[in-house]
Amino acid sequence: MIQPRLRTIPEATVARLAVYLRVLAGFADGGRTTVSSGELASAAGVNPAGLRKDLSHLGSCGVRGVGYDVRALRERIARVLGAEQSRACVLVGLGNLGTALADYAGFGSRGFRFTGLFDAAPDRVGERIGGLTVQPMTELEATVTGTGVSIGVIATPAEVAQQICERLTAAGVRSILNFAPVTLTAPAGVDVRQVDLSVELQVLAFLGQQRAVPAGEVSA
Repeated sequence: MIQPRLRTIPEATVARLAVYLRVLAGFADGGRTTVSSGELASAAGVNPAGLRKDLSHLGSCGVRGVGYDVRALRERIARVLGAEQSRACVLVGLGNLGTALADYAGFGSRGFRFTGLFDAAPDRVGERIGGLTVQPMTELEATVTGTGVSIGVIATPAEVAQQICERLTAAGVRSILNFAPVTLTAPAGVDVRQVDLSVELQVLAFLGQQRAVPAGEVSA
């Protein structure tokens, strides 16, 4: 088997591989055994040439005229992304968004499991969400070190997110997914992914506005 060249896979390609993995899971659940590059690309929202370029990082995958074996390609991508391993995560901030994330059952099927939920509000501590009890912030570091947490998810207000980032990284977390509307500063060797829902909505609003402008019309 040709081994994937992990060190050369661009970050943007890794993000698309995660999408392909989700799409392939849907095909497998529907009983599909093979899929063409055109079908997979369409379902993932990319063009076939881009799909083939992304998959070229994994080595030889498909068969000309036949397509891709759904199970084999799913396993190949899962192995590259590390989805076959169970990764412990903690989530800080149990507002509406944090509660929805904690209660989402789909993370488990992708290899992620929350081992701790934390909030500073006394009325949230002790609640059961997604099978876990919300803990006070005083227990954050002990949980991170005691359960081997590799990913920290921040869903707090912006004004406390940096402090939470510093506490997580000091405790050994090296990957952070940040939903707080603020840019975090993290030490070297720590990966931070920013998910700002307001920014994404503004981008969509702009794109919708552009579609509404008649072709050839230029603003003064």
